[in-house]
Amino acid sequence: MHFNWEMLAYLPLIIIPLAIWDVVWKGIGLWHAAGNKQKGWFIAILIINSLGILPIIYLQFFQKKS
Repeated sequence: MHFNWEMLAYLPLIIIPLAIWDVVWKGIGLWHAAGNKQKGWFIAILIINSLGILPIIYLQFFQKKS
């Protein structure tokens, strides 16, 4: 199997936007979990890397409504 080294040049174009996406959603989720005093959700969002999926689920379905 031949490895295409030229494809490595495109890797940052994929990784950087995904990392920014994850950091933004993780930050929003952590902010709300901390403000709602939901320690379990805060720890889960902090530890689990899910490309923003876990924070979005938390924000949509599990955060305390004010």
